[in-house]
Amino acid sequence: MIRALSNRTYAALFTAQVVALLGTGLMTIALGLLAYELAEDAAGAVLGTAFTIKMVAYVGLSPVLAAIAERLPRKAVMIGADLVRATVALALPFVTEVWQIYTLIFLLQAASASFTPVFQATIPDVLTDEDDYTQALSLSRLAYDVENLLSPTLAALLLAVISFHGLFVGTVIGFLISAVLVARSSLPDRAQPDEKRSFRDRLTRGSRIYLATPRLRGLLSLNMTAAAISAFVLVNTVVLVRADYGLGEGALGVAMAAFGGGSMLAAMMLPPLLSRMRERDVMMPSAIALTALAFVFAALSWGDSLPPWGVFLTIWAFFGLLYSAILTPSGRLLRISAHSEDRPALFAAQFALSHACWLVTYPLAGWVGKIAGLSVSLLMLGGLGALGVLSAIRFWPANAERIVQHSHPHLSPDHPHMKAHHGHGQSHAHAFVIDDEHRVWPTHG
Repeated sequence: MIRALSNRTYAALFTAQVVALLGTGLMTIALGLLAYELAEDAAGAVLGTAFTIKMVAYVGLSPVLAAIAERLPRKAVMIGADLVRATVALALPFVTEVWQIYTLIFLLQAASASFTPVFQATIPDVLTDEDDYTQALSLSRLAYDVENLLSPTLAALLLAVISFHGLFVGTVIGFLISAVLVARSSLPDRAQPDEKRSFRDRLTRGSRIYLATPRLRGLLSLNMTAAAISAFVLVNTVVLVRADYGLGEGALGVAMAAFGGGSMLAAMMLPPLLSRMRERDVMMPSAIALTALAFVFAALSWGDSLPPWGVFLTIWAFFGLLYSAILTPSGRLLRISAHSEDRPALFAAQFALSHACWLVTYPLAGWVGKIAGLSVSLLMLGGLGALGVLSAIRFWPANAERIVQHSHPHLSPDHPHMKAHHGHGQSHAHAFVIDDEHRVWPTHG
């Protein structure tokens, strides 16, 4: 993964991602403790609602913001989003009511809904070599694991000397450093969008391409599986640690560090695995194992029983490992499913549709856990994860035909995908070949 970092532009963007996520990780811990301070045993429901609002912002705003940002400079979009996020984070220590948490979370995540798809769609243009891009995907997963591993560790150390309100200052610093690094980077010119496209076409283009592609429909189903189990982890770990195990604030950091450590291990293992295996052969078994492990933990924690603390941490580590193994290869699937000019729209569609899964799973994790108990909540989420696996098997079968007839009624005749196969898009139906590397090539003749 060192070769990808030799690219100075990518190295700057990766560093920006790391520091922003480090600050976000501190905010996640502080937000959980703030919710517990304001609502105590109902903290899981508060966090579930806050995360649901986050998903509403992602799902509802990211396609709109992507359509608007398509004709704006990438750098200006990302810097502006970082400054908005820093401003909102600065207000969080002064929250005294639950509704204030909800309002500020919506504003912060609205800014993230503009930053993240633009950032993700920029990386394939910076790293054009596929192996380098695969390394970047794993590095990106590692950056997210900073939020789950290093941030809780740092939070546990800081909480020994300051109140949790001070952790929000780290969030502000992270976003400001990210803005400076993006400002200093030299970004490649993006592919010029078609000036004739209407706003409505730009708004829906990514989702139309996404939902017309079988592998991406399978990816969306696996996103549901990953979201189902990880929503339980993110929403209810604070309740399990503080209320059920009766442990202190620092133990919450240890539990989230176990989840992040497993995820980080998967990210380091995936580049060599993906050089020998298809994405599906990594993602599908991981989704099956993640669902099965959720049922195991639900059984171990049924009623008033709890597994030993060491077993709990081990299960959380495997949750993180399997979750990462599902999500990390997704960028490769998106990259091979669109031309350069359509990548921003497709990444925005992935951002919105994948977070729509969280929009379903966060309320289940929080409110069902509060009303019926955490074990019942996890059983329901495990069932939802199993449905995701079954849907993925249907939409993205292992033994798909190598010559696949398909059509794109949603694409205009002058779209590059149509021109590539038909000269000037005279026919909307065509065939392609899937090679041994799981890449798609048009047939000729």
